[in-house]
Order: sequence, then structure tokens, then C-alpha cells
Amino acid sequence: MQYRKLKDGTEVSVLGYGCMRFDKKGNRIDIDKAEREVMAAIEAGVNYLDTAYVYSGSEEALGTILERNQCRDKVYIATKLPHYLIKNPKAVDRYFDEQKKRLKTDHIDLYLMHMLPDTAAWDKLAGFGMKEWIDRKKASGEIRNIGFSFHGDTPTFKALIDAYDWDFCQIQYNYLDENTQAGKEGLQYAAAKGIPVVIMEPLRGGRLVKYLPPRAKKLMEAYPVKRSPAEWAFRWLYNQPEVTCVLSGMNTMEMVTENVRVASEAMPGEFTKRDFFLIEKVKEAINQSVKVGCTGCAYCMPCPQGVDIPNTFLNYNKLAYEPKTQVMLEYLQITGMKRDNSDVSKCIQCGACEKHCPQHIPIREELKNAKKALMPFPVEHAMKGVRLFLKH
Repeated sequence: MQYRKLKDGTEVSVLGYGCMRFDKKGNRIDIDKAEREVMAAIEAGVNYLDTAYVYSGSEEALGTILERNQCRDKVYIATKLPHYLIKNPKAVDRYFDEQKKRLKTDHIDLYLMHMLPDTAAWDKLAGFGMKEWIDRKKASGEIRNIGFSFHGDTPTFKALIDAYDWDFCQIQYNYLDENTQAGKEGLQYAAAKGIPVVIMEPLRGGRLVKYLPPRAKKLMEAYPVKRSPAEWAFRWLYNQPEVTCVLSGMNTMEMVTENVRVASEAMPGEFTKRDFFLIEKVKEAINQSVKVGCTGCAYCMPCPQGVDIPNTFLNYNKLAYEPKTQVMLEYLQITGMKRDNSDVSKCIQCGACEKHCPQHIPIREELKNAKKALMPFPVEHAMKGVRLFLKH
């Protein structure tokens, strides 16, 4: 296993164990199966374990596994504060204490603000005394590193990076998201400021493996270097020295074995020009079935009404090769689940965007189509309730 350093010099494994996808028996986590897989990873050198308050049963399962095997001090636990549920300062301590109890520990090694959407949300937390709370918890040793996880665009990510002296951050990043979400630009921005970056969704929830179109699979199979789709995705990430740790929601021993091997072998800068060319061809194959020929150039922006047009078309196109529910959820995380929403429901069909589109896309018509697909009436109605909740 290889290791990369946090700001304080702590060495974390380049492969992290994502505990959101533990297998279940009925409605409960299969603790014995999860234990076998987690312990195999730990024995192979994985020392970064990631969970969250809202991952049903995950914190309790992880705490139980570590207690059973008396290995709490061999690993670093990362978990997340559900800041979106907090309405007063006392709630912060209540959630934190509950998480320590669930995890059967007296300290959290890496604590994140979960899905921090923008600086306004951070300012709200600061108004509750969050900065002073963090200082106290660090002084007591109950928190060792503080960070945030993020699903959003690059400018917002950069603003959040600059909003506080973070110890680390966590972003969605993979070869399909190279220029979306925080993207490569955000990754390099954080790294240039000395902020370690943990990667989530390296396989887009398995979709860069299970849902690859046939042409993409054939390209990989015909390539002289034989690697699985998962290995290609991980090696693309490990090729970048700015990446500190890559999380994987491993729920089979085969996944653990393969991912540990790749994390032990892959080195920064090892990709050849031919390797990069293959990945570009695979991306082309994935994107061949797109509904809208949007290149993400953002010439149409800013929208007078605040619609994130490029992200809307990006997710509308994803519907061709990814599960609809997952795409809709990701889209709403990025654009809708914040007070100043930027989802397609804000479009008033003014047409200002079409004057600047170099692809001459009939944006207004395509936004109508995207809205039907990404935000059918029940979803749009529910999001109105969510935003009312966030305003209070």
C-alpha cells in the first residue's frame, strides 16, 4: 500500500474504504460480511475509513467492526456533520456526541461538513459559532482534522476553499468529471494551497464499470495493456500527484483485492500518451448518445435567472447511460439543494442564452426537455419544500 500525507504529516493510504455501500440483509447492514471485507482492507494497509451520519447504519457498523477487532488506533475515521439538519448551536454537540457513541470512539480523525453547498451555508454555520466550536474540539483532541465534502461547480468550490483554513476536502472526481463539479481545476487549486484532496465517486458509483457502453468496453479490451474498467479509472486518478486518497465503496472481496493491488502499484505520472488517448476515446464512446451537443463552454452564462445551463445539459445527457434516479439526485445536489438554487425550474424562456451559444443549440427548447426528464412535477414540488426548509 502507498501513502500520501495530510497537512499535519499524517500518512493516509491512497485507497480509502467508503462505508456507505455496505451490503445489507433485509433492512440491516450485513455486519459479518462487512467485517470480513473491511478487515481484509485494513490488513492490506488501508487506514482511511469514510462514513457519515446519514449513511444508514454505517457509523454503528464501522464502530462495531473496529471494536470487535481492537484496531481503532490503526486507522483514521472520517465522518461528516449533517449541517443541513442544524437549526441551533446546541445541535452541533448533539450530533457530534451521537457520532462518537455510534463509532465507539472518543475522537474523530477527520471531520467534514457534509455536502457543503456554498459559502452562504458556511457563513450560517459560522454564525452559530462553528469556528469557535472547531477550535475547542481540536484543542481537546476530539477532532484532529477539519474539512468539507462538496458536490458543486468549480467557482463555488474555490470560494469555499478560501473561506476557512481547512485541513482537507473531499470532492467527486473521475475521468468523466474532469471538467465538471470541482474538476481538475478545483483539485489543483486546493493542492496548490496545501489542502489535501480526498476523492469520492471514482467510478461514479460503479457506473464507469457496470454501465459502460459496449463500444467503451471493446476499446479497453482491445488495448495492449489489459486492465479492468475499474483499474483504468483508479490509475487515471493515482496518476495525479494532487490526489491524496481515493475512496471506494468496496462490498466484495474481489473489489478489495483488485483495488489494493492497484493502490500498491500505480504511480503519479505513469500514464502514457496512448493511455490518455484511450481514456479520451472511452469518454467519446460514453458521450456518443448525448441528447444535447453542449460542450460545457459556458458562453451561455450567466443566465439572468440563475439557471446553471451547462450542468443541466450535462445531467440531461447522463440519462442516456446512467440510472435515472442517481442522475436526478446528483443534479439536485448540485443545483437545487441550496437556498439560491440554480436548477432548470428557474428558466423563464427569455432566450438570452441562445444569442451566445457557439453550437447554436436551441437552448430554450432543450431546457424544457431537460426539465421534464430531470425535474418532473412531483420532484419540482418537493424541491420547493426543501428550499423553504433551507431558508429557516
